Amino acid sequence: MAASKDMLGSSSPLLLERSSFLPNSRDLLLRRPNELCFSPLVLPTRKGRLNAGRNFKAPVAAISETPPLIKRMWASEEKPVKFTVRAALTVRKKSKEDIKETIANHLDALSDKIGRNVVLELISTQIDPKTKKAKKSSEAVLKDWSKKANVRTERVIYTAEFVVDSSFGDPGAITVRNRHQREFYLETIVVEGFACGPVHFDCNSWVQSSRDHPENRIFFSNKPYLPSQTPAGLKDLRENELKVLRGDGKGVRKSSDRIYDYAKYNDLGNPDKGIEGVRPTLGGDEIPYPRRCRTGRPPTDSDMGAESRVEKPYPMYVPRDEAFEESKQDTFSAGRLKAVLHSLIPSLIASIDADNQDFKGFHDIDKLYKEGLLLKEGLQDHLLKKLPFVSKIQESSQGLLRYDTPNIISKDKYAWLRDDEFARQAIAGINPVNIERLQVFPPVSKLDPEIYGPQESSIKEEHIVGQLNGMTVQQAIEAEKLYMLDFHDAYLPFIERINALDGRKAYATRTIFFLSQTGTLKPVAIELSLPSTTPSRPPKRRVLTPPTDATTHWKWQMAKAHVCSNDAGVHQLVNHWLRTHACMEPFILAAHRRLSAMHPVFKLLHPHMRYTLEINALARQSLINAGGVIESCFTPGQYCMEISAAAYRGWRFDQEGLPADLVRRGMAVPDPTQPHGLRLLIDDYPYASDGLLIWSAIEKWVRTNVDRYYPDAARIKSDAELQAWYAESIRVGHADKKDEPWWPALDRPEHLTSVLTTLIWLASAQHAALNFGQYPLGGYIPNRPPLMRRLIPDE
Repeated sequence: MAASKDMLGSSSPLLLERSSFLPNSRDLLLRRPNELCFSPLVLPTRKGRLNAGRNFKAPVAAISETPPLIKRMWASEEKPVKFTVRAALTVRKKSKEDIKETIANHLDALSDKIGRNVVLELISTQIDPKTKKAKKSSEAVLKDWSKKANVRTERVIYTAEFVVDSSFGDPGAITVRNRHQREFYLETIVVEGFACGPVHFDCNSWVQSSRDHPENRIFFSNKPYLPSQTPAGLKDLRENELKVLRGDGKGVRKSSDRIYDYAKYNDLGNPDKGIEGVRPTLGGDEIPYPRRCRTGRPPTDSDMGAESRVEKPYPMYVPRDEAFEESKQDTFSAGRLKAVLHSLIPSLIASIDADNQDFKGFHDIDKLYKEGLLLKEGLQDHLLKKLPFVSKIQESSQGLLRYDTPNIISKDKYAWLRDDEFARQAIAGINPVNIERLQVFPPVSKLDPEIYGPQESSIKEEHIVGQLNGMTVQQAIEAEKLYMLDFHDAYLPFIERINALDGRKAYATRTIFFLSQTGTLKPVAIELSLPSTTPSRPPKRRVLTPPTDATTHWKWQMAKAHVCSNDAGVHQLVNHWLRTHACMEPFILAAHRRLSAMHPVFKLLHPHMRYTLEINALARQSLINAGGVIESCFTPGQYCMEISAAAYRGWRFDQEGLPADLVRRGMAVPDPTQPHGLRLLIDDYPYASDGLLIWSAIEKWVRTNVDRYYPDAARIKSDAELQAWYAESIRVGHADKKDEPWWPALDRPEHLTSVLTTLIWLASAQHAALNFGQYPLGGYIPNRPPLMRRLIPDE
């Protein structure tokens, strides 16, 4: 009704009579109570298309309000009387259609004329005392589908009329049956004509043809309900809808399905291509890992434990509503993948070139941004097969690839060579979440010394004492002046296998920084470790310090490059992919399976969960798979995902929140006098200082919602859906860690607030911090070389 009041200024009969949207007041009083007068609105832009901007809101029907006198008269009726209400449905159309879709649209328009319509039915929140089931309206047919088939707008509004009686109560759900041949995307439904006012349904879902899915689609109104507060008329619908979303765990999933289920990562390799296509299954006792969305594809011919793959251009299954919308798909293809490919293609070109020619100098790299790279004959086709979507970033049909100038060299071409910039990127670069305070010297490994040698680092006090402004190492530690990037344990177990690969060489690195009086970091030592070649020999370790002459200068620069390569791998495989994508997927799957769309927690999480499953599926198809972008362009090659899985062994959900993470790394200490309860030990740490502001805003918003629906612990413990979601996320989605003692208990409002805040933080701000700087800083290969080909020569 708000839309009517805003347009009319009042609901008095006099003003209603003057409105061009409504009949005169005399006609209004002759109508049955609550009957509305409806005028669908089409809002063309100057180009004849609907405004598809961010501020677009589906038009709301102009509806007359029943005068209070008639409402009182109606309330006094003893016998229910039939009356009509109407609905406005906003359907979004594709902006680009192929010939098959165009033909299907025409066939749907013809079939609509002969009675194969879209049929709707309203469901009441109340139970019919006679049938003991929810009250229902008459079935209504979507009007004017055939007449609006050729409307060239992004959104089209259709109407439908329902007949209900005065004892119907409030509508709580609506069912939709699509008797056309193809699916359509239903954005919103607004039903008006009830005394309760307009009832809104945010659908945002594909409605499949009844030929493919004979059951009716159910959409609930926007009003949230805890399970215990669900109106009687909606209880069965709520439970049945969740059963549909869980499925039965059998069969191959069709692209039109909306089923959320779990599987291990057994589809990254393709053993049918030979030994080079074999990859271990991630998930299980042998290699623990989070679970992914099940697709149910048949096994490969050569390995029953490996699921067959779907290669581009064929789509990987995700539940239909998780797939990108058309605009999102365009943005993703042209933006995110473009940024990833921009930073990785140069090294890939060198690896797949028949002559295996590396860049001969910095001028070859600079040409990528100034002149572009002209691919050799036959190499372009090879590249297109190797990397899907490369054709989208080509700037000429002759195979010329040219890249935007990354921010790191846009103002100062040589900034990346300096030690101060190297240190700055440790706290303000692409990967600002690995820097930690050095609290024990020398640093100590957690790896098994019987396998990997002495745990103590080879960095000694004499290596760094001259760089500490007159302080001893112990004094610097006590003054909180020493910090470290430690990739030793992440890489050392894999170094021998990595270095056995053709054209790939790596160290396991440690870098120590000193916090100067100006509040900035400077590197004071880099340790490069190689594993022992024989059980009787200790591991080989080299310590390099800031240069004093030309020879040590280039060795120092090469050591920094190996550190950046380690950093690039851990950033992509652990902090970005594992922590903000793979570890989030089980919580998303469980939310759809166990939390009704009416649940307030689902409504809170849903905007942050959307599209993650599709992005993860695309990653399995083209990025983290055998021979994919990550393996081709990062030093660990075929062992990339094993490094990710090794990191999962140390993953803890209770330390994924920003405050806990900062304290764990020693970058902050608890301090109740500070605004966020923490004191940062490095003032100029933008990830932490800005992040705490965002974390606090998220936490405040979450706490407001939790306090609204869960005033006490009893309400949380008695919420069957909430408890089932959290338990399944742990016991099934993170099954390999289900018995860990550190999982937070979901038994108090503050615990629920912490869990939800952490999930939203990981999916939003944390992901943004790790994702959007990739091309500005990583697009210039020497600054963050993802693939190293040589070790530093021995002295």
